[in-house]
Amino acid sequence: QVQLVESGGGLVQPGGSLRLSCAASGSFFRISTMGWYRQAPGKQRELVATITSGSTTNYADSVKGRFAISRDNAKNTVYLQMNSLKPEDTAVYYCEAAVWTNSFADYWGSGTQVTVSS
Repeated sequence: QVQLVESGGGLVQPGGSLRLSCAASGSFFRISTMGWYRQAPGKQRELVATITSGSTTNYADSVKGRFAISRDNAKNTVYLQMNSLKPEDTAVYYCEAAVWTNSFADYWGSGTQVTVSS
C-alpha cells in the first residue's frame, strides 16, 4: 500500500510564499511522475504542475513564473514552492504520484488547504 502525505499549507497574504511538501511511503518499486493539483470551492480539480523522475517539469499557465515544482527521489518527496500568491490560488492542493507496485497506478494525498487572503 502507498500513502502520500502533504504538508505546508496555510493562510498567507497576497504576494506571500508557501512551500508544500508531499512524501510517499509504503511498499513500491519506484515512482514515476509526481504532481500537484488543486481544487477551489465549486470548481473542478485542475493541474498545477508535474515533474517526471528525470525532473522534466510542466506547469499550468496560471502559475508559470510563480510556482516551482521539484523532487527528491531519495526521499520520495515532491515539493511545490509557491511565490507571489494571489487570492485565486486559494484551494485545496493535492499531491499525486504514478507508482509502480505490481503495476502502475495513480495515488493521491488527502490534500492541504492553501488560503490567500488579507
